[in-house]
Amino acid sequence: MSPSAPHSGHPEGLPHLFLDRSLGRIQVPGLLRAGGLDLTTLAEHYGIPADESVADQEWLYMAGAAGWAVLMKDDRIRRRGEERAALRDAGVRAFVLTSGNFRAAEMAQRFLDNVGRMVAACADPGPFLYAVHAHQISRLSIG
Repeated sequence: MSPSAPHSGHPEGLPHLFLDRSLGRIQVPGLLRAGGLDLTTLAEHYGIPADESVADQEWLYMAGAAGWAVLMKDDRIRRRGEERAALRDAGVRAFVLTSGNFRAAEMAQRFLDNVGRMVAACADPGPFLYAVHAHQISRLSIG
């Protein structure tokens, strides 16, 4: 599959996806599912309103232990010591939108346009953090 080829189902080689609260509960997850991706949102996993108070370290360890890849919008996570340590220690494979100024459709499209690249990145067991751009992903340092 080419990096921006349309897909009809969850691609082989892409782990189940876990979406951080920064991507919302409804729109982005719905658009990604419509694009064929299998995912669980933080709200679905922890329930509402518990999802609002779950520490980043907790869900990072959970996602890593489950072998899920993480999609998020909060790139500050790589600058916070405890979250960065959880990302590394749990072997999390993560993809982040580094700009918070996108509408839901734009956020979902960035991920969908890079599915092939995300599959290729996930051949690496992690941990890693990639910034997701319009037509590429770039590896970010997690220390």
